[in-house]
Amino acid sequence: MKILVTASGNDLNAPLDSRFGRAANFIIYDLDTDAWSVIDNRQNVNAAQGAGIQSAETAVRSGARCLVTGHCGPKAFKVLSTAGVRVFYSKALTVSDALKEYRAGTLAEAASAET
Repeated sequence: MKILVTASGNDLNAPLDSRFGRAANFIIYDLDTDAWSVIDNRQNVNAAQGAGIQSAETAVRSGARCLVTGHCGPKAFKVLSTAGVRVFYSKALTVSDALKEYRAGTLAEAASAET
């Protein structure tokens, strides 16, 4: 299963980006193979509007079944939920720490967007 994690950098030691729609990068991590890759999301960092929806569409196209981030707005949350992508909020310092929390089962699935 693939997990998308918001990142300020481009590796597993990068800081977790607390923003979903305007995160600089997405780390796609495959729990089955431990392989990972980076999706550049910089086109949405300075978007005037629609960053959350565009980022959600990118997440869905990536094949991720879960999102780990610090915050997800209501429009993006709706797109993700409709596509069956589960959302988890984390306050971890790094992508690696967020993945450890997910694997340990300590992250609760979000029932709604954070406002």
